[in-house]
Amino acid sequence: MYSSHDQSILVHLSRGGAEVQMYAPDIPQMHVIDHSKGQPAEAESRNVLVESARIARGKITDLAKLSTKDHDAVIFPGGFGAAKNLSTFAVDGKDCKVNGEVERVLKEFHKAGKPIGLCCISPVLAAKVLSGAEVTVGHEEEEGGKWPYAGTAEAIKALGGQHCVKEVTISFPINNQ
Repeated sequence: MYSSHDQSILVHLSRGGAEVQMYAPDIPQMHVIDHSKGQPAEAESRNVLVESARIARGKITDLAKLSTKDHDAVIFPGGFGAAKNLSTFAVDGKDCKVNGEVERVLKEFHKAGKPIGLCCISPVLAAKVLSGAEVTVGHEEEEGGKWPYAGTAEAIKALGGQHCVKEVTISFPINNQ
């Protein structure tokens, strides 16, 4: 999937000198949203891989081709793509299913002891497929609207994960500064 999360991730990785390869599953999107109306476009369908390639300008590979041995880490963006297309979390909550290729990748990277990055809502993916996974989605209370999706922490626990309240810091040297 390709989203604003991806753009932010790519900016930080490029600043750190990382070589990046993007992947997306070759599956139909859950639905297409007509953003001018804020509603599903009933007569329209799109493919996740094709749509991701369109937004990323073509540099996307089918997730089925991702091999753990070829990469040092994996990062899953969040947002509706993760909740609707990489899983059924947006519809099914704690009873969700995770896309088979996403599950395979998470399990293989975990088994290999390689880093797994999970942004926004995507920690639910690991909570669902990696029993007892320790993840964070921020705080467990809304704190006056500061964390409007704090209920996700409870869903992570219901999925079998462990939610930890942690601040996240990205820190690496930036060349030439």
